Amino acid sequence: MKHLLTVLVLLIAAASSVLAVAQEVYDGGDYTVELPSAEWKMIADPAAAHEHAEFVYGDRLNGYLQIRKEVVEAGTTASDLARRDLDQKLSFLPGFVEGKEEKFSGRLNGVTASYEFIKTAKPMMGRIYYLQADDRTIYSLRFSGSRDKLARIRNQTDLIARSFKLK
Repeated sequence: MKHLLTVLVLLIAAASSVLAVAQEVYDGGDYTVELPSAEWKMIADPAAAHEHAEFVYGDRLNGYLQIRKEVVEAGTTASDLARRDLDQKLSFLPGFVEGKEEKFSGRLNGVTASYEFIKTAKPMMGRIYYLQADDRTIYSLRFSGSRDKLARIRNQTDLIARSFKLK
């Protein structure tokens, strides 16, 4: 019994060290965000000719993340920006179906907006986390991917958004 307990403790220690190694912190200059899996790979760095960071989860169909800093008029809420994006940009996607908006709490609070659309004859899904930094700054974490695959990593998209913090 004592031997079995020792083996169990060693397995738990090994598993927790693997989880600790798998998590990576991305430094976006004025913010940091934790990527919970080694599957998340950067494909565009804002320091290199892009205005926003981009990541994929294996490939774009599994999950694609774009982090943007939005400068808005004073008093604009995360919900206002979500509504504006849905009305002026996203609603024009082929096969667009609006999902629901939900409040979101993390290190920064805001809202999420979800939607579905069609891309190259494939059912796709989008989920955007609008995180209010201050009266004039909202960060958007824009996830998209195959409807089935993005839904499976919802726990990871939530973790990424909850880990987002300003420096």
